[in-house]
Amino acid sequence: MSKVKSYDVVVVGAGNAALCAAISACEEGAEVLVLEKGPEHKKGGNSFFTDGAIRVAYHDFADIRKVVTDLSDEEADSIVMPDYNEEDYYDDIMRVTEGKSQPELARQLVDRSFETLVWMKGHGVKFELNYDNQSYEKDGKRHFWGGLPVKTENKGIGLMKQLFSRAGELGIDIWYEAAAVELVKEGGKISGVVVQKGEERINVESSGVILACGSFEADKKLRKKHIGEEWEAAIVRGTEYNTGDGITMAVAAGAEKFGEYSGCHSIGTDYHAPKVGDFKKPGDIFKKHSYPLSIMLNKDGKRFVDEGADFRNYTYAKYGREILKQPGHVAYQIYDSQVRPLLRKEYDLEEATCYKGETLEELVNQLSVNKEQFLQTIEEYNAAVQDGEYNPTEKDGKKTAGLTPEKTNWALKVEKGPFYAFPVTCGITFSFGGLRVNPSGEVLKTDDEPLSGLFAAGEMVGGIFYHNYPGGSGLMSGAVYGKTAGSSAARYALGNKRDSTIIH
Repeated sequence: MSKVKSYDVVVVGAGNAALCAAISACEEGAEVLVLEKGPEHKKGGNSFFTDGAIRVAYHDFADIRKVVTDLSDEEADSIVMPDYNEEDYYDDIMRVTEGKSQPELARQLVDRSFETLVWMKGHGVKFELNYDNQSYEKDGKRHFWGGLPVKTENKGIGLMKQLFSRAGELGIDIWYEAAAVELVKEGGKISGVVVQKGEERINVESSGVILACGSFEADKKLRKKHIGEEWEAAIVRGTEYNTGDGITMAVAAGAEKFGEYSGCHSIGTDYHAPKVGDFKKPGDIFKKHSYPLSIMLNKDGKRFVDEGADFRNYTYAKYGREILKQPGHVAYQIYDSQVRPLLRKEYDLEEATCYKGETLEELVNQLSVNKEQFLQTIEEYNAAVQDGEYNPTEKDGKKTAGLTPEKTNWALKVEKGPFYAFPVTCGITFSFGGLRVNPSGEVLKTDDEPLSGLFAAGEMVGGIFYHNYPGGSGLMSGAVYGKTAGSSAARYALGNKRDSTIIH
């Protein structure tokens, strides 16, 4: 094993959380090394594949204009932007996690969200309004909804391009095809990391190590062990390199596992999407998120969720796993010609798998389903639809009566041809199991004391998400805890360096 010069801070991983950590540490004066397990052409972690929506607490539209700065006054005057403050954000987290999110961690995420967005902008990250997925036009005005009005320019591709560019400007070293395999511990403190780089093992000395290398979602065996047997069949929506290495190393060094190891962020994605993230087709193009306007049927021809329980922002992360539970791990989103023009842009891409029939019988004959039950379910659904005003821009209360499960919003009869079926399966984004981390980004041991010298960010922070997750919170959590961990690690490492100098 050879040695190289030491770094003040080593960041394991190279996604949004990792690069925010590296930039933050560099700001504090630390010399920083970033380790990317994958090759350079597959850099960026899960963040590269994201749609770029980032959930932030703000007090009014004037706050939004501080980060989305290229809006003209004329354009701004046409926008209706509801407030979405810290309490709104916190309440959404607690609601969708059924109150299990650790309050101190959720508060850190929420309370630091806006200042972190401003900080990212200061480092070259560009933001724009999330027109396509979070707004609608009415009376000449563009109305936003759902608490998610901001996204990064050019999705995750743009985010990571801008963060890597800034890291280069700051002189941050990045090693590719460099896998961290072991944490070095001396005197109860982390003192470095062992790196496998090609055929060479390198001991990198550092008193501040930040783990930001994701959870275990890309490892079939760990998914099966922790989340359930059926998860072996899930599509990996992002990088293939998030295989739990950081958790394994940290636990071996004395850190405590924490969070919902049986839970994950998952979505309904195109049945023919790549089995792992395709770096040639990034940008979250395979998702299918107009399902609240659909009815979803499995191969047995039966519905299995309330498609209209809430806006997709608050249900998509849990409905993916419901699809995975269905026979063959597949479901079909069904739309008629009334609804088809309302679907999101991903339904119009050439990558979208779609079946079309002028009649329901013609449609169902193209599908590998129980045809008789399929048609019966749609007939029963149509008969159960209640009167009311259909309005897909709000929870309209237009529902069914007498079904199990009911559809509680956006219940419109499937009756006007042509008819469309989009087959979907489950894609896993990240698993919720991680490490116990405090709001300062310090990794804790089983006695709740910090494991000196070890910090974590991004998916590795266990205890924030349980069961479900408000859309856009993953990127924001990565940025908030990345910035926090970077600052904490740099101050710790530089403080140790000063102490060492004084002693000597």
